[in-house]
Amino acid sequence: MTFSVPITVRGYELDVQGHVNQAVYLQYAEHARWECLVAAGLQADKLAAARLGPVILETTIKYRRELRSGDEVRVSCEFEWGPGKTYRIRQEMIRADGTLSAEVVGVGGVLDLDARRLVTDPAGRLRALAEKPELLGG
Repeated sequence: MTFSVPITVRGYELDVQGHVNQAVYLQYAEHARWECLVAAGLQADKLAAARLGPVILETTIKYRRELRSGDEVRVSCEFEWGPGKTYRIRQEMIRADGTLSAEVVGVGGVLDLDARRLVTDPAGRLRALAEKPELLGG
């Protein structure tokens, strides 16, 4: 299942060329990931109580079309689970007119906050805590 959140580009997020600064794309992606976790019932305090913390290990961004002040954009999240300790999160930033602005692919894991190591079966661990596990993908 693909989850998405709307974001309106704010003027202070622009660089000297008048489009969104490259670092802000990372913030948009992070915001959407956390909103997805929260919607699934995985608030930060709940994860901390379970001694788990989602971490991003790698991020790749492909910039397709610029975002400018006032643009409305939807940022999606789609989890891709594999057999190991890591997973992928595919994200798209799509303007209100349907234009793809950026593609973000993150490699993540779930950190055991006591052992400071990635847990095995991150999908199973997160789904077991989630109230809406379907938002975490199949």
